[in-house]
Amino acid sequence: MPLSTLSAWFWVFFVSMLPVVELRGAVPLGIGLGLPPWAAALAALLGNLLIVPFLLWLVPGIVDWFSRYQWFAKAWDRLEARLRLKGEDAIQRYGALGLLLFVAIPLPGSGAWTGSLIAVVLGLKKRYAAPAIALGVLAADVLVTLAATGVLKGLEWIAG
Repeated sequence: MPLSTLSAWFWVFFVSMLPVVELRGAVPLGIGLGLPPWAAALAALLGNLLIVPFLLWLVPGIVDWFSRYQWFAKAWDRLEARLRLKGEDAIQRYGALGLLLFVAIPLPGSGAWTGSLIAVVLGLKKRYAAPAIALGVLAADVLVTLAATGVLKGLEWIAG
């Protein structure tokens, strides 16, 4: 039995908020559930954007509070080292533009969650990080929607 349009919107919205999956998995899910590509893209965009302010404003306090536990402090230090290794060069060099480009690339591990965590770890100002992440999410949404609908494959065929 097919899902109602409202249920499909909800699932796409919810899945796009999950780390790792984000809108890269939510847009194809929405299209697979029968939503028009524009609707799947919009629901995924809204869900993915919703988590950014929470990550940018709440993560520092949560990290400070949990850091009193040694196991958490060690885990956070490892995550911080990994994030610095992954995003520091381009983001430190290009600032908000580097963060935007990092988030815009629709590859695993380069979405709103990782971009927000990198911004927190590198101490980027929220007033620059939030718009950069939002524009990166928008660009990734467009690219994923084009790929999911086969537009990019069609362009590849035309080019050669």
